[in-house]
Amino acid sequence: MDMQSSCGSPFRLSVLATGGTIEKEYDAHAGTLRLDKPMLRSLLDRLEQPDIRIAVERVMMLDSLEMGEAERATVVAAARDCIAEHGCDAVLITHGTDTLAHTARALAEALPDVSLPIVLTGAMRPFRVADSDALQNVAQAIMAARLLAPGVYVAFHGRVIPAAYVVKDYDRLTLVDRRGPNTPG
Repeated sequence: MDMQSSCGSPFRLSVLATGGTIEKEYDAHAGTLRLDKPMLRSLLDRLEQPDIRIAVERVMMLDSLEMGEAERATVVAAARDCIAEHGCDAVLITHGTDTLAHTARALAEALPDVSLPIVLTGAMRPFRVADSDALQNVAQAIMAARLLAPGVYVAFHGRVIPAAYVVKDYDRLTLVDRRGPNTPG
C-alpha cells in the first residue's frame, strides 16, 4: 500500500475514518449491524494503488446519526490538523451517509480556502456484506482526490458533488446533487 512509484514521488493521501455504515458488520447474535472493529484498512488493502502512500487516522467510530455539531467540529479540526501536519496531497474522509452532507458543508464553510481536495465518501451497505458499495465508493473517492481542484467534495456512486449541493436521496439510496442529475460538478 505504501509503495513508491519509480516515476517520482508517490501521491500522499490522508484518510480520516469516522465510522458509518461502511465499517459496520452484522452481529448474528443480536440480528443488527454494529460498529465494532475498524475495517477501513482491510478495505484499502484490497485496492491496487502502486503509486500512492495512504495514511489512515481514526477520528471516531460513530454512526453518523449520532454525530452532532461537536463531532462535526472534531472532523473539521482533524482535517485542518491533517493538512497542516502531514504534508498530504489530498484528504479522504469516510463517513456515514445520513449526515455526510452536513459534515461536507461544515468542512467547506470552515476551510473556504483549502489548498487541496477534501473528498468524503461512505457506503449504503457495509464493506463486510454482500453487494457492498464500499469498495467502489472508496476507489472512486481516491481517484477523485487525485484529479479534483482544491475544495470539498463528495464522491459516491460514480458522482462527484461539491459540498454545497450534496443531499441524501432516501428513495434511491444514494447521495445526489440537489441541482439535478445532469449538473456538472
